[in-house]
Amino acid sequence: MKKEEIKKKIDQMTLEEKALLCVGRDFWHLQGLERLGIRETMVTDGPHGLRKQEEKADHLGVNGSNAAICFPAGCALASSFDPALAQEMGQEIGKLAQAEVVSVVLGPAVNIKRSPLCGRNFEYYSEDPLVSSSIAAGTIKGIQSQNVGACPKHFLANNQERYRQTSNSVVDEQTLREIYLASFESAVREAEPWTMMCAYNRINGTYACENAAFLTDILRDEWGFDGYVMTDWGAMDDPVECIKAGLELGMPGPAQDNVRRIRKAVEDGVMEEAVLDRAVERILTVVFRYQENHKAVPYDFEKGHAAAARIESESAVLLKNEDGVLPLLEEESVALIGAFVKAPRYQGGGSSHINPYRMSSVWDVAGDKENVSYAEGFRVGADAEQQEQLLQEAILCAKTADKAVLFIGLPDSFETEGLDRKRLDLPEDQNRLVEAVAAVQPDTVVVLHNGSPVTMPWLDKVKGILELYLGGEAVGIAAADLIYGKVNPSGHLAESFPIRIEDTPTYPYYGVERDDVPYREGRLVGYRYYETMHRPVLFPFGHGLSYTEFSFTNLCLDKKEMKDTERLAVSVDVANTGMRAGKALVQIYVSAPRCKEVRPLRELRAFEKIFLAPGEVRTISLELSKRAFAEWNVGLGDWYVPEGEYHIQIGRSAADIILEEAVLVHPTVALRPHFTVNSPIGDIMAHPAAAKVFAQVSGNMMGTEGTEEERGKDMENSVLGKEAMEAIMVESPLRAMVSYVPGTSIEQAEQLVDAINAAVQCGKDE
Repeated sequence: MKKEEIKKKIDQMTLEEKALLCVGRDFWHLQGLERLGIRETMVTDGPHGLRKQEEKADHLGVNGSNAAICFPAGCALASSFDPALAQEMGQEIGKLAQAEVVSVVLGPAVNIKRSPLCGRNFEYYSEDPLVSSSIAAGTIKGIQSQNVGACPKHFLANNQERYRQTSNSVVDEQTLREIYLASFESAVREAEPWTMMCAYNRINGTYACENAAFLTDILRDEWGFDGYVMTDWGAMDDPVECIKAGLELGMPGPAQDNVRRIRKAVEDGVMEEAVLDRAVERILTVVFRYQENHKAVPYDFEKGHAAAARIESESAVLLKNEDGVLPLLEEESVALIGAFVKAPRYQGGGSSHINPYRMSSVWDVAGDKENVSYAEGFRVGADAEQQEQLLQEAILCAKTADKAVLFIGLPDSFETEGLDRKRLDLPEDQNRLVEAVAAVQPDTVVVLHNGSPVTMPWLDKVKGILELYLGGEAVGIAAADLIYGKVNPSGHLAESFPIRIEDTPTYPYYGVERDDVPYREGRLVGYRYYETMHRPVLFPFGHGLSYTEFSFTNLCLDKKEMKDTERLAVSVDVANTGMRAGKALVQIYVSAPRCKEVRPLRELRAFEKIFLAPGEVRTISLELSKRAFAEWNVGLGDWYVPEGEYHIQIGRSAADIILEEAVLVHPTVALRPHFTVNSPIGDIMAHPAAAKVFAQVSGNMMGTEGTEEERGKDMENSVLGKEAMEAIMVESPLRAMVSYVPGTSIEQAEQLVDAINAAVQCGKDE
């Protein structure tokens, strides 16, 4: 429907009707207005499937929902490093949404993994904004290709479950821009989602739902978002302030008090009716976009189940494969051990919890093989005596086989919406099981079902580790295909696995603070912290093995020197030097020159996953734009590239750089700092134009009488010594001269600053 037609409908509405359209009709539906031909529409969860509830509704996955395909969770999908695969998954979700008459799917979940303890990390993609936004863009494109809206969430800085509805994320502007906003930015710009969901929390003191700086200035005016913004369920604190800030829809409904407050605000002149009209127009634009393109085509569940298996097989990460213990050979006798062999954990708890169409375990696929045996090994909730019996049965089973494969992981209660994790450890009975089996079976493999990193005290005692994450309803099919070599693993970690929780950047305070939550680590999130601080990890970001081998050679840059407005073409030759076909991941990192500010040692700036046959060689070319070199400059209010030599790196992971070339980048935007009497003298002297004026005007204010040699001797003979004296002078504010240089005044210092700033604004900069 054209904008003019929608505005005509709004002109025919009463104030009450307009207010009603800005709150939900019920838990999952938007209001309709039959007399104007506006039908109610439905929105529903989920990031990795459809959680459509027909009767009892809730936002925590407590009540039942219609059968749907449970696809791999975000933690798994991101490990594919494949936006095209994410798009395929989005298409399947969109197709089922059309069949179920759902207008908007509430997902993907795009929040950064700030700490591995966040209880909802299984839904989120990565600790890196490039990976997160790329996978999100693919998912959004896939969903919306079926004429169904996607709803990225939770905007913004929603990185913990503890007091998530009231906590205040205190984040500096640079960190917001480079990490947390960046996770959403390219997904919005590239995929153009129909809707966006606001987070519960406050950001620097203002609720996300009432924050015009993010909802209007950045999301709409800067990024070009043109859909409607809805609250997370129950997140609307002040409906009037929400609408004024740029939010349109409060969910769930009915919420008659919110309707009354909106209506009264217009009647009392607190909010202009035109602002309310704008909100209604944005909602109806999306509503009619869906209604005019809806086609209720039956969904093919078998095809969806097969797609879920294929997507998981592309996402699983082979962490360790000593002595080629995997893949298993058909003729080998294999002991499959663990409760997750027959009843795998495949999804997390809460609003994303899917009622699966059909569950497939690894036992369903491989259990009928003559040389495969099974032992339960552990049971969630079993007492000590039962656990001991299960342990002994597992030891006996492992002893009599050629190889043992243990299927272990985190129980449902460890990872769910509403609760953060307290520790990284697996349950002790599972760790004990691995230790016991590895003691009697040298060829032991661990297969993990978990939504976030775990510690591995038995790492050196097992030969193989396969990370499945939460792989969806067809995880068993994928697991069997992977361990028997039908599929070659090609996933890579989209998050770092720390050795222990104490090593994480947020360790001292995550899960402790409940009101103000300062993001003290700033930009040093995930591998940005570990690499910058040279802190070892269990497995680094980007790590992932294969059943074949890949080589990376001939890194080439199309220029050795460039302006920041130019694009840099990067090429590298990738060869499959092994005996199996497989997929290689090209990871391009940029390491910035050392500067005054703490900047991450390296950052992922481009990636591409490619298929190679044995012996095949391909040249991969990727381009880096200004943003690959830039950091957010608060004073400039924009992206800025500091002058210097940048290192372009090819890595097998963030911790394993194998190729490197340098390029000199020149900024085209001049930084023109504004100095005050409190500016350190060293900062003034470091700026050419400022230093020139300072030297001309200050005269002997710095005690410059005498020769250079005499002044040097005076410093050397001082109690502090020359180095300390120079440091004190460099770090002292300009106003200190008033105290230490006879005959000077604050008025003279202010005049000097005015002259310096005038020269800086007119002259050339460093």
